[in-house]
Amino acid sequence: MKILAVSDQRLPQLNNAEFLRTHHHDVELLISCGDMDPEYLDFIASVLSVPLYYVRGNHDQRYTEDTPGGINVHRRILSYDKITIAGLEGSIRYNKGSIQYTEAEMTSHVLGLMPRFLMRRLFKGYGVDLLATHSPPRSINDLTDWAHRGFRSFRWLIRWGRPRYLIHGHIDLIDQRTPRETIYLRTRVININPSQVLTL
Repeated sequence: MKILAVSDQRLPQLNNAEFLRTHHHDVELLISCGDMDPEYLDFIASVLSVPLYYVRGNHDQRYTEDTPGGINVHRRILSYDKITIAGLEGSIRYNKGSIQYTEAEMTSHVLGLMPRFLMRRLFKGYGVDLLATHSPPRSINDLTDWAHRGFRSFRWLIRWGRPRYLIHGHIDLIDQRTPRETIYLRTRVININPSQVLTL
């Protein structure tokens, strides 16, 4: 399955219907890892006629039940076609924003998902095919400033839940020499900001 994943930055070429149809006509699913305008997501999903799955970033206060449409996968495990997708929204708490979490709060969310991850791992060998988050795990693709530190609990989820892929946004790749992908244990952790095509 070919997936178009986006986050954080609006790209002019993805606002162009002709470009989307020419370069992404074979995409089967759109996933947002947060901090995306709802209108931008609606446009891409509509032009490509694909489902949208998303988690909110720390700046996504404008989202409602109807906008951007699609399916919010925060704290859920869902199946699409033959793949399973889970999600965890938001960033580390660094001010009074509504889509920010302390490490303890995110650990609580991780614990809520863990029994289903472990059950799937018991039978499948892995927890889910794809875990979509806004923030990265601590010390994997993250930065040293407080607002862009990753969550320690994500490392714990990878260790015990074993998702095949963890994709995230939140971290700008200003220096294109910075690695986009890290393999931690058996999980491929990929910074998809601002966009990345994945084949599962």
